[in-house]
Amino acid sequence: MPQASYQPLLDDGERLGRIALEALQLERMQWTLTHAFENNKAYKKLFDEAGIHPGDLKTLGDLAKFPFTTKGDLRAAYPFGFFACPREDIVRIHASSGTTGKPTVVGYTKKDIATWADLVARSIRAAGGRPGMKVHVAYGYGLFTGGLGAHYGAEALGCTVIPMSGGQTEKQVQLICDFEPDIIMVTPSYMLAILDEFRRQKIDPRASSLKIGIFGAEPWTNEMRGEIEGAFDIDAVDIYGLSEVIGPGVANECVETKDGLTIWEDHFYPEIIDPKTGAALPDGSFGELVFTSLTKQAMPIIRYRTGDLTRLLPATARAMRRIDRITGRNDDMLIIRGVNVFPSQIEEQILKTSGLAPHYVLEVTRPERLDLLTVKVEAREGRTEERRQDAAKALSHAIKTNIGVSVHVDAVAPSSIERSAGKAKRVIDLRDQRKP
Repeated sequence: MPQASYQPLLDDGERLGRIALEALQLERMQWTLTHAFENNKAYKKLFDEAGIHPGDLKTLGDLAKFPFTTKGDLRAAYPFGFFACPREDIVRIHASSGTTGKPTVVGYTKKDIATWADLVARSIRAAGGRPGMKVHVAYGYGLFTGGLGAHYGAEALGCTVIPMSGGQTEKQVQLICDFEPDIIMVTPSYMLAILDEFRRQKIDPRASSLKIGIFGAEPWTNEMRGEIEGAFDIDAVDIYGLSEVIGPGVANECVETKDGLTIWEDHFYPEIIDPKTGAALPDGSFGELVFTSLTKQAMPIIRYRTGDLTRLLPATARAMRRIDRITGRNDDMLIIRGVNVFPSQIEEQILKTSGLAPHYVLEVTRPERLDLLTVKVEAREGRTEERRQDAAKALSHAIKTNIGVSVHVDAVAPSSIERSAGKAKRVIDLRDQRKP
């Protein structure tokens, strides 16, 4: 892909060496712990119960003595009980989707918004974006942080923003063709839906103006990267974030290496822990990702358990450490007859199987005493029923060989699986349903 001639532009934070970076992290961490303890009743209670005080942090390693924050803690403080600033200092509120209960609410001061915009601008630059480029934002706008986060970051970089939001796939293609953006920011699964619409309209996606795709909000694989890059002739890079930490822009892949997400460690301190015991794990170990914010005013977050499964990797393109591609989430993991299965593992095998498209859903049932996993996946256009069945058998064999679980594969007709304009819903768990 065309990243070979890329010349990175670095801001002051990105130029920090490791020693200077860690000194800055310690200074900012001490401020964050004190700010949270003095201004957030929930954190004061957590610290007091753990018998710990902000003054006990003498080194970065001392952070492991402090309690975790969970999504449950944030929901218990709904709506505004986790803010550490007066309500009149809060200039914006975002919230998670709340699909499993009350939404988690996040507040921002004016300075928080500026910090967030600068970090997204840094992320777009790391992806190869430059001032003056046109950015087509197809993340959803509203309480979800994706759309406005991308929007403000692109403007902060000096780009021209096309605030399309999600949905209206036919219009997405029209505006890409008419407005000729250089960059698109969207979920990877919805980018595939846009690709399908290009092909439906018989428009060559490689002839579009797009040069860079910045994809996030859901796990995706290198196989999906290859599918998108090959179809559009673009550089596809990963962006990472979550509303509880700040939104998109916590980490981003650097286009010159595409070797994992560089964490903007001058603003967010990462840890990897054993998801079962909570014990801190050394760099390079797979586990659950935990973040502590270092500069947030309205809602500092301390040792927040993200649920995302990955590992910390050494620095490459920047002095800051990287996280490996997110393999899944604790709450996305399926246990099928004793085997741990993540949707990303299934997706990897789908994209390696000839004749199948990267649109799928996993249905889990329990017809008798044992769990049954059915992979519903679309066949590519023009496949006969016989070729569909051959592809289904090949995928079933690949999943059994590489993941170790027997599944039923149903290769369905093209365009028969519902598309999502945001995060794709990959798992439908029907095990708790009872027969009438």
